[in-house]
Amino acid sequence: MLLELLSLILLNLILGIVFGFIHHGKEDYIGLLKNGALAGVLLGIIFALAARYLSIDFGFPGILGIVFEIFIFLIIFILGTFIGDKIEGIRKK
Repeated sequence: MLLELLSLILLNLILGIVFGFIHHGKEDYIGLLKNGALAGVLLGIIFALAARYLSIDFGFPGILGIVFEIFIFLIIFILGTFIGDKIEGIRKK
């Protein structure tokens, strides 16, 4: 069960890095945060439902657990987005 949870978290982080890397343009961190948050919430919902389908939870039952999982996946996606943006900035130099 832990392996499935780690794979979902890693997949979410990789998708965030790709999203941040392909977000071209000037270093607009507010715009990147808004777009990353929107995409992160959508992916968070998908991954939280996938985790529930695989019988994986973070320890909180019910709706509170689902909201907590969505929040965790959102934070991981946004971190990946900023990492991808930094990689893009380093690559341009």
